[in-house]
Amino acid sequence: MKSGKFWAWVVFVVGAAYFFIPLMATVEFSLRMRRGVHSFDAYQVVLGDARFQSTFLFSVIAALCTIILGVLIVVPAAYWIRLRLPQLRPIVEFITLLPLVIPAIVIVFGYIRMYGSNSPLPFLASNWGANALLVIGYTTLSLPYMYRAVDTGLRTIDVRTLTEAAQILGAGWGTIITRVILPNVLIAVLSGAFLTFAIVIGEFTMASLLSRPAFGPYLQNIGANRAYEPAALAVIAFAITWGCMSLIQILSRFAPKSANRPN
Repeated sequence: MKSGKFWAWVVFVVGAAYFFIPLMATVEFSLRMRRGVHSFDAYQVVLGDARFQSTFLFSVIAALCTIILGVLIVVPAAYWIRLRLPQLRPIVEFITLLPLVIPAIVIVFGYIRMYGSNSPLPFLASNWGANALLVIGYTTLSLPYMYRAVDTGLRTIDVRTLTEAAQILGAGWGTIITRVILPNVLIAVLSGAFLTFAIVIGEFTMASLLSRPAFGPYLQNIGANRAYEPAALAVIAFAITWGCMSLIQILSRFAPKSANRPN
């Protein structure tokens, strides 16, 4: 028994070292922009860069639009499948897993071919059209995470009973989804939203090939032309991602418990 605990701690320490040593080295390197002393000059340069501010704002707006579109698609679909079409659930789960199998570059080249300036639907001929395609692409990439988060939330509530009670009180389908189902799975939706936000902030392929001024291409451009600023940007992006993960963990504590699992 003691031997098992010892090796468990060994594996934990090795894994922690594998994770934290490169991170600590990156942080330390980002503080060496001023020769001979540690300073936050690289962070000041990055945060004061107008391109950082504009690209980060663009990606934040794109992430919010992606979250809204994802919620509008996933919540009604997952609710209807669980309520009326459970036989389609394996098919829908397979479809939502496809973005994990099909590379983003394949998806975006399909967009370019279908919606280029010479196509019947020339979305890429205008900025708003390209932005709309980018949001749709981000929604596709985040679909596996958003769908599973919402589906897990729906498992914790009695969808059929809530629906029947709302219908007895005269509620329509729109009211049932927005005022009954959505509040009960709000924690799950927020978990999927934070995952989506983390994905969109650092995404490079789609934004670059669609020529959008997003944060991902900015990260790549700075990394190719600077020394200390890329390390500072990597630390900032890491903090944003892990901030989202921490919020998911915090929100999961407030999620309703399923009747099939212990409190």
